[in-house]
Amino acid sequence: MNYCLRTILKPHYIPCCQSKSKVISVFHHLYATQVNQIFEDGKPNAAPKDSRRLYVFGLAEHGALGHTTKVGNERRRQVPKQCFRYPTRLHFGHYYQIKDIACGYGFTLVATKHKDPNLKLFGCGINSDSQIGYHDIRKKGTPLELIMSLVRIPVPFKHTNTQITRLAAGRAHTIVLTDQEGAFTFGNNSFGQCGRGIVDGEEYHKKWYCHRIEELEGEQIVDVVCGQDHTLFLTASGRVYSSGWGADGQTGLGHYNNQDTPSRVKGDIQGENIVRLSCAVDCVLAVNDKGEVFGWGNTEYGQISERELQISEPRALSQCAGKGRIVDVAAGGSACAMLNEEGSVYSWGYGMLGQGPKVSRNLTPTLIPSTLFGQHQFNPDSRVKSLTAGTSAFGAVTNQGALYMWGKNNFAQLGLGNQTDQYFPLKVSVGADVHKVSCGVDHTVVLSRHFVT
Repeated sequence: MNYCLRTILKPHYIPCCQSKSKVISVFHHLYATQVNQIFEDGKPNAAPKDSRRLYVFGLAEHGALGHTTKVGNERRRQVPKQCFRYPTRLHFGHYYQIKDIACGYGFTLVATKHKDPNLKLFGCGINSDSQIGYHDIRKKGTPLELIMSLVRIPVPFKHTNTQITRLAAGRAHTIVLTDQEGAFTFGNNSFGQCGRGIVDGEEYHKKWYCHRIEELEGEQIVDVVCGQDHTLFLTASGRVYSSGWGADGQTGLGHYNNQDTPSRVKGDIQGENIVRLSCAVDCVLAVNDKGEVFGWGNTEYGQISERELQISEPRALSQCAGKGRIVDVAAGGSACAMLNEEGSVYSWGYGMLGQGPKVSRNLTPTLIPSTLFGQHQFNPDSRVKSLTAGTSAFGAVTNQGALYMWGKNNFAQLGLGNQTDQYFPLKVSVGADVHKVSCGVDHTVVLSRHFVT
């Protein structure tokens, strides 16, 4: 399946010709806004010694990379650069201590550790449904639908010492998880993905409503994951709750209806202590504390079952058994991957599975050779430690801080210096110790530590 931002965002997608004219008109203001935010009292804030760095690559013309580089076109007009083929460093990390990142469908979120509650969350990119806040600078009642650089998102925290612990982003909605105030949700709620009542005809781009979910049945929320138009919540006891679009069974609630109130997911995970969740579109994978894998949602490519198209309740995946204790999973649009405690990566489903150009479909989790992730006789200790998935791309981070990616690359979202699809894992030249990678539809953001010396 060819996932492209232009088709996925319909009817929210802003045509390229319109977006470029809007970008040009607000470019200088947004750049000034960013500068004002990172300088206080006329002096730049010194970056902490342990501060993390941000690198971005992929589609840039909608502002998702937060990079304001412009180039000339055939009419000698300055327009945003379409894409960045290599990892490009954002100087935002020089002035803020980055806590977490998340890529939505054409937008990016960045959480920081800061004592000022107004400087804890930033966003950029497509803002068609106020998924990165309400920003009105042109004229009253005409909010910006494209934001080209990182701007503040004012979350209504009750306590100034509240810190953001996790970010998650869907097609047009945002989830912000905190350490003591639960989860804040905003953006499009057409299917209940924000965990609040659905309002028919609600105009999300003209106003910004932030909903708070303090806890679920008395339990603290410790992790959040967004699919395309649904949300998964993980509690401290390992229970899973969900809300949003359920047409493919991705909410896991035993039905195919929309769900506007987070409800407990049962099925085969009832009584299990779930420790990992993954979903980029409408197929969900979960791992319990024993290293067993469960799945539900869309399975038309054999991700969960080869005999059904949708599964509305979690099932234990027998095809994943016998591959060691699983510690991480990644569920993309049509393919899945999992990682065991020995650092071995397995993939299955349909598409670019990381197993070469001749393998596009596999119903059984199949090992991707460890040599493709940098393990060889001169580097025997290299191990993959985490996986991530976008709609059509995968990323793997090793214990040595290296990033490997494969999948769809039509807008250079793999950061390999080209726009050619990649059929097996290839190392990305980040130039820093990679801590986390987040994949959108056509762009990628990397959170790294210090420079490699």
